[in-house]
Amino acid sequence: MEKQRYLTEHIIQDLQDKMVFLGGARQVGKTTLAQKLITQKYPNFKYFNWDRRDDRKQILNTTYPADTDLLIFDEIHKYKGWKTLIKGEYDTYKDRYKFIVTGSARLNIYRKGGDSLQGRYHYYTLHPFSLAEITGAKSTYTPFSELSFSDAINKTEFEALDTFGGFPEVLIKQNARFLRRWHNERNERLFREDIRDLENVRDVRTMQLLSDLLQQKVGSLLSINSLREDLAVSHRAVKSWLDILESFYYHFRIYPFHAQEIRSLKKEPKIYLFDWSEVENEPARFENLIASHLLKFVHFLKENQGYKAELNFLRNVDKKEVDFLISINKKPWFCVEAKLNESNISPALFYFKERLNIPFCFQVIKTPGIDLLKKEIRLISADKFLSALI
Repeated sequence: MEKQRYLTEHIIQDLQDKMVFLGGARQVGKTTLAQKLITQKYPNFKYFNWDRRDDRKQILNTTYPADTDLLIFDEIHKYKGWKTLIKGEYDTYKDRYKFIVTGSARLNIYRKGGDSLQGRYHYYTLHPFSLAEITGAKSTYTPFSELSFSDAINKTEFEALDTFGGFPEVLIKQNARFLRRWHNERNERLFREDIRDLENVRDVRTMQLLSDLLQQKVGSLLSINSLREDLAVSHRAVKSWLDILESFYYHFRIYPFHAQEIRSLKKEPKIYLFDWSEVENEPARFENLIASHLLKFVHFLKENQGYKAELNFLRNVDKKEVDFLISINKKPWFCVEAKLNESNISPALFYFKERLNIPFCFQVIKTPGIDLLKKEIRLISADKFLSALI
């Protein structure tokens, strides 16, 4: 799978004129991408990990090999003055070295607002493997044009993704026992190492209980008040913990699309996990898998292509709902309703297509081998639909 990472060529291209910052969830493959794939283009590289004592000394002493052409700084965001340090090194050595900075979502937070590094880097979010990535599907896409679907049968690959998720280590092994242990160990490190080291959270144990509750809330409207009651803590605590977990790529939220034509809701988001293999309920896990693929597509459109792309859902005051909408510059491109095996088209798709003039509408189902057009709504199998994304 190492040769198939979808960002490799784009990062190599962007390194020609700026630094590249690479964020993403723990164990999603950031270090492998930086050390093994990108360095095929830059074989003379130096990798620094802030967690290593000797590497810290070299970083703080700004000591680099003279025959190196690429510097990789991993987890340097754990150093309080990392932005100033990186800015100084880049401004001094940009004509001699290429720079990659990798790290957890904390890196993503620190880059926002009053950023002294502004204009010096391109930022990418590395996502788990998706169907198009593991199958090598080379799809073409133009906003507001029809998606291009592969004719290949991807049933086996889709089933592996559905069961084991898209994180490289478990997807390669495809072993149920290994998956269970990996979940436990990864989440333990997330709470006991990452969050403890970078956030002032006093009650980590209750915060971990919150993450367990979120697995049961996937695909539902998220009520902070309901979570507060379940955990017997304050509204402020739950809100803060949700923000922290999201910043570490444990979960993500999508919000309702606002348009007067549909009397849309403005309030609660829906929540999904970055690792959908943690979701036990099959319909919710399937919806989460679709959501994750769409978010990866949207992030790529924004971070690489420069489009103002967004992922939302559709819901109005009459509780008509469609799971997902992709828009560019607030203009609808296509919407998606995720159903396990339901071949009858959801009436909400017709409603929102007409009200918002959505060019393309899909009902995506888990059943393989389906691709039908029903009154301008396309009923399509997930393994075929996902082949058109990133």
